[in-house]
Amino acid sequence: MKKKTPFHISAGFIASVGIVGLTAVGVVTLFGDNLKALFGSSADALAGDTLVERRTSKSQGRLEKKKLMNFAASREVYIAPAPSPVTRTALDSRSTFAVDVDTASYTWARRTILESNALPAADGIRVEEWINAFDYSLEEPKGAPFAISVVGAASPFDEAKTLVKVSLQGRHVDEEQRKPAHLVFLVDVSGSMSGADRLPLARRALEVLTRQLRPTDTVAIATYAGRAEIVLQPTSAAKQDQILSAVRSLETGGGGTNQGSGMELAYRLAVGQVQKGTTSRVIVLTDGDTNIGPNLSTEQMLASVHSHVEEGVTLTTVGFGLGNYKADALEQLADKGNGQALYVDSDQAIDKAFRQGLTGTLEVIAKDVKVQVSFDPKVVSTYRLIGYENRAVADEDFRNDQVDAGELGSGHTVTALYEVTLTSASGALGSIAVRGQLPDSNEVFEVSESIPRSAVAHALAETGADLRFAAAVALGADTLRGNRVGSWSLSAISELAEGAAEGKAERVEFVSMLRRAEGLKTRPVAQLQYDNSGY
Repeated sequence: MKKKTPFHISAGFIASVGIVGLTAVGVVTLFGDNLKALFGSSADALAGDTLVERRTSKSQGRLEKKKLMNFAASREVYIAPAPSPVTRTALDSRSTFAVDVDTASYTWARRTILESNALPAADGIRVEEWINAFDYSLEEPKGAPFAISVVGAASPFDEAKTLVKVSLQGRHVDEEQRKPAHLVFLVDVSGSMSGADRLPLARRALEVLTRQLRPTDTVAIATYAGRAEIVLQPTSAAKQDQILSAVRSLETGGGGTNQGSGMELAYRLAVGQVQKGTTSRVIVLTDGDTNIGPNLSTEQMLASVHSHVEEGVTLTTVGFGLGNYKADALEQLADKGNGQALYVDSDQAIDKAFRQGLTGTLEVIAKDVKVQVSFDPKVVSTYRLIGYENRAVADEDFRNDQVDAGELGSGHTVTALYEVTLTSASGALGSIAVRGQLPDSNEVFEVSESIPRSAVAHALAETGADLRFAAAVALGADTLRGNRVGSWSLSAISELAEGAAEGKAERVEFVSMLRRAEGLKTRPVAQLQYDNSGY
């Protein structure tokens, strides 16, 4: 008997007359009936013309991003990957990456510019996190973990090229249908967390999160500084007063910052709460200015975090503060823990992460999700993926399900931008394939769909605001990380963004941020702290 397909995929495009849906039958394959259950470019960048013949892989079964440094044993400085170059399709037609729903890079940069009047460090700007920090109107999935949408237009970076926006929209899980969550709050209470934008803000974040929980959820609280301590044993969220009292009691102290011991303690609490049909998650709140501890290397701790995923415990990192904020360390932890790296700088950010987006933070709908776009060399002569440099996956590893990739939470969206050069040939540009695993069964799914030429046959001004705004965000991010983007200035990019802001507060703030950044070009650049003796 033919297996019924639970997935739906569509390609949509926005024309001058409005939104038109192009619905097609997707190809879906499910693998593995007996898998065990799991709970829970060169400096020229966008305008560059450098071509590469073929990407090679040394990943050996893991993301290139997962090449780890031993922060505890050396003072090696993190070097951000170079922007992806233009690729000649005849020599390499496939582009493969892991999805990324992190937004910390944008939130940190926004605060650096608007509050500290400084330009963010170039190596702290990850274009995909800027693009994905904003909401876009996308087609909702029908009976599937996600829906895929494609829209394209003439590129603002180079009119001879076409900009293609590929988006995934995760299905929304109603709060009432969300699995019971067993949460462990692991809070850094070292001296470096004493500023008003650190522990006091972390306490407010935990209060907001706690008030959203249901009686079937539980909360435990652990802290670390010189040593790790349990502040609250696993407690039903029905006892909100008890939990909130424990949160409000958190104070900074002296001593070192032994994150390793804190992580071990938090995971011990979390593993003890793992049950089938529930979510068990550790939420770490820190400025990242930590030492791992005397008996644990970075590799050992990250390996331990990843091993706990197999036991059913996932991880979210929440960063605070400026100056000694360790972005890369917290991103690595979240990646290994099958979670998300967030940055909180305001009550607005707290509301977005822990009120509006709480279900997305707690409920994973698909894990180890990889995207592979295969271009037809007869139709597309060159292409370049904008961003996702540290999420690259070797093309041959797309169907290697042992390769760690990204997670998609309830309602989460993932957007990627490609700049392509079209030939005069007619026909589809190629195809998109998405592969991942269902979180409860580990069953593998794969969805594929063609990219019709009609989806991208538009002038930029004729498309909807979402594509134009996403293009402005990519332009702004790439410019601020030091890449030449044709003749575009930050002022011109801000005008493009303003025309697509639609009065939305976050988009209007982005316009203001770019205009502020234009006036800061001669100011000192704020540096991320990658070089430290600990983590």
